[in-house]
Amino acid sequence: MTDKQPECLHCQRTSDQVPLVHLVYASQDYYICPEHLPILIHEPKKLAGKLPGVENLAGHQH
Repeated sequence: MTDKQPECLHCQRTSDQVPLVHLVYASQDYYICPEHLPILIHEPKKLAGKLPGVENLAGHQH
């Protein structure tokens, strides 16, 4: 049995390539790299299809 290595949900880079931030959303584990964390914070709809239900989240407004 092989476990899939964690990867950024946006760019698919692994922790061998970039640091990853661990997220728990809807009782599931996800990872995102610091470069793409602003997308999750400000424009989460851009992650539609990569993070289930994210289209229902409102991004942070300045």
